[in-house]
Parts: sequence; structure tokens; C-alpha cells
Amino acid sequence: MSLVKEFKAFAMRGNVVDMAVGIIIGGAFGKIVASLVNDVIMPPIGMLIGGVDFANLKLVLKKETLDAVTGNAIPAVTIGYGAFINTVINFLIIALAIFAMIKIMNASKKKEEAKPAPAPSDEVKLLAEIRDALKSR
Repeated sequence: MSLVKEFKAFAMRGNVVDMAVGIIIGGAFGKIVASLVNDVIMPPIGMLIGGVDFANLKLVLKKETLDAVTGNAIPAVTIGYGAFINTVINFLIIALAIFAMIKIMNASKKKEEAKPAPAPSDEVKLLAEIRDALKSR
């Protein structure tokens, strides 16, 4: 089998296509959650703690300086813990949404498994009686 045909067979398997769709939807979902956290959740929290914008919270390790020779600005060295807090909240919301979705799927799967098998029809009962009668002869 040529490399192209082999790759085509691999790429067109159902599970690979399903995975690709899941990745694309997951990326879009991640952007929605990021917007929810950054634009809806964090502003009120920042307002409650004194008008702080979490995205701008950082610890300055070294202030911005000017290079004595060239006069160019040397940027400050900072740790952006506010952006980290936003990212953690994004993760927690995504994890909660995935947990809820899997819990719902598992519950619906259990309901399907718990359904009793349908009672056999009259024809099937009659055929079983005939079979049993023939076996007992």
C-alpha cells in the first residue's frame, strides 16, 4: 500500500475524524470560557477587591531601565500572577463543564443499561414452547 493510500485510510477512520471535530470544538469552547472569565467574571471580582484588573497584576523583579550606551529602554522583569489567576479560573470552568457533561452522559448510559429487555412476543413464546416440547421427546 502506498504511503498516500495508507495515510488516507488512517485519516478517514471515524475515530480520527471525531477527534479532529472534538479538538476544533474544544478550541472554540476554550475561547468562550476565556472571554467569560476575562470579560464577565473577573471585572466584578476586581471591583470587589478595590478596582484591581487581574490581568495587570504582576510582581516586578527588576524595573525598566535605560541602556546607558544606546539610550534604549530595557524592559522590566515581572511575574504576571494576575494572568496566571485568570488561566487557573479558565481551567476550573472548563474542567467543571467537562465533568458535568461526562456525568450527564454516564447517567444517560446507565438509564439505557437499566432498561429491562422487552418481553418476548406471543410468537416467540409459542416457538419456545414448541422447542421445549420437541426436546422433551
